[in-house]
Amino acid sequence: MANPLTRMPTVFVAHGSPMAALETGQSSQVWARLGKELPRPRAILCISAHWETQGTRVTSMAHPPTIHDFRGFPPALYDMQYPAPGDPALAREIARETGAQLDDGWGLDHGCWTLLHHMYPEAGIPVLQLSLDTAKTAAEHLAMGRRLRPLRDRGVLVLGSGNVVHNLRQGLGAHPPPAWATAVNSQVRSWVREGREGELVRWREKGPDFRLAINSGEHFLPLLYVLGAAQEGEQVEVFNDRLEMGSIAMTSYKFG
Repeated sequence: MANPLTRMPTVFVAHGSPMAALETGQSSQVWARLGKELPRPRAILCISAHWETQGTRVTSMAHPPTIHDFRGFPPALYDMQYPAPGDPALAREIARETGAQLDDGWGLDHGCWTLLHHMYPEAGIPVLQLSLDTAKTAAEHLAMGRRLRPLRDRGVLVLGSGNVVHNLRQGLGAHPPPAWATAVNSQVRSWVREGREGELVRWREKGPDFRLAINSGEHFLPLLYVLGAAQEGEQVEVFNDRLEMGSIAMTSYKFG
């Protein structure tokens, strides 16, 4: 268990296809290594692209179910379970500190458990999810991330799960990747390294390449939570830096 006086890193991990849960490819190997390299957390708070709500919610049940929120995949994927415990007491703390509502109707969606299956295969660490409030602006999502910052000092891993570049309608399967996907992934990488949060929250104003690459936005927003949870001047590590299937960026970031 993490020393409560030791600040946990905060990490944005690109999750890609749900099939990664079954595979032992490059990403799954990176996630397994990440789980071994990080200090062991007391609990994990995951902000996934796949839980959008009206108002912010935090899962509060003792035993969150594994959610198979996808269609058209092999039966073996639907048979997978990730039986990590929840932490109702921590959920109440997070609700008090962030204004989130307690939620016992969700669980762990594939943006969360497909990563954790490789990072912590024993499923022994309590896991909670925090939702994306669809009414919030990008700046408000970043500000919510800042409210999560104290959790890191209490042994909680704040884990964002999405993809900086994510467009399933254009560019998917292209080889080489479209120029707009490469350009946006590179620009975001530079802004993250330079700590230019103001540029990142204004991504909708950055022109057609950004609108193609980030598209509907929900896969980008978890990065803002991790940026908010990061401390100014913390070391940034970029890993798994590549484009997959043409228009999905697997580029991931660790702070601290």
